[in-house]
Amino acid sequence: MTTTGQQIVISGVGGQGILFVTRILAEAAIQSGFPVLTSETHGMAQRGGTVVSHLKVGRFTSPLIRPGMADGVLIMKAENVALHGYFLKPGGWSVVNQPKAPVCEMTRCTVDADRMAAALGSPKSVNLIMLGFVLARSPEIFCRAEAVRRILERRLEKQGTMGAAALAAFEAGCQAAPNE
Repeated sequence: MTTTGQQIVISGVGGQGILFVTRILAEAAIQSGFPVLTSETHGMAQRGGTVVSHLKVGRFTSPLIRPGMADGVLIMKAENVALHGYFLKPGGWSVVNQPKAPVCEMTRCTVDADRMAAALGSPKSVNLIMLGFVLARSPEIFCRAEAVRRILERRLEKQGTMGAAALAAFEAGCQAAPNE
């Protein structure tokens, strides 16, 4: 992480677990001793509407990320690139859930998390697949997959088969090849 901190935008639609991913990353930052700010917009989240979350790790005074200032964007629905891609700064990283055009360059990756979630029999686990994928591939992000894995294990330990499925989705994301 840079000395100034890190700014990440997480975008998707209601039902994709955007807020859950934001909380997990915020908890990882706190456990690492970093100050953290979050903000989210989720007005129509329960009806499948757009959800966007801002995560700032480091010494910031405002929770909102200005356009062109995000170090990274994690986009759970490809259509949201048009809505929230403008937050990404030049040279920042992006990971997009997208079924076509496999790409994984230095700063831009796509993965077919929808297909992976369906193959796991857990279509609502796109968020954890994407989280695992970005943590396994982005050296710029402030935390590692192992720290998030421990947080997920603790949070999901009493969830039985649902918790096991969530952890399996996270692991699948960690192991996924670009656009798997």
